Amino acid sequence: MTLLLGALVNGATFCVFTYLEPLATHVSGIGDAWVPGLLALFGLGSSVGVALGGRLADTRPLPLLVGGTVALLAGWVAFALTAGNPVAAVVLAFTQGMLSFAVGSTLISQALYAATEAPTLAGGFATAAFNLGAAVGPWAGGRAIASGLGYRSPVWVGALLVASALATAGAALLVRQRGHGRKAALDA
Repeated sequence: MTLLLGALVNGATFCVFTYLEPLATHVSGIGDAWVPGLLALFGLGSSVGVALGGRLADTRPLPLLVGGTVALLAGWVAFALTAGNPVAAVVLAFTQGMLSFAVGSTLISQALYAATEAPTLAGGFATAAFNLGAAVGPWAGGRAIASGLGYRSPVWVGALLVASALATAGAALLVRQRGHGRKAALDA
């Protein structure tokens, strides 16, 4: 489950990041000369997110994952809705970079904790899941643009991927809780 969630979150991240330049220049009205700065700002946010995720992932992973993923979804929706505003685009590029990498690095740590007997294998699977997301996300964003949905569409695709991660995690939690309830009834 953790690997699937990682693929979805990373898919959303790279779906938007891949098309950040045309979003910024064609929708937000940010000049070409400012694009490297915007990409660097996303990267700075990513670094802050990894640092924050690293500090919180060991002590409070569940609140970080739940709260961070909900905030990530809200941020992608806000970005899609306000992409025409250059100030909002700049602020959300940093914020979404931070949230994406805080949640993503926490998911990687959880994959490693889930397989303490095989950390190398867990790391390999986590990397593979994140790489799958990094390939499928931009492909899906590109398909949305090619379908005529415009340069905002990758942000909506990113929001859909994060919403899918939340729905998947919620469904898995319900199945797990029902399984524990059945086990308790059988044990009684």
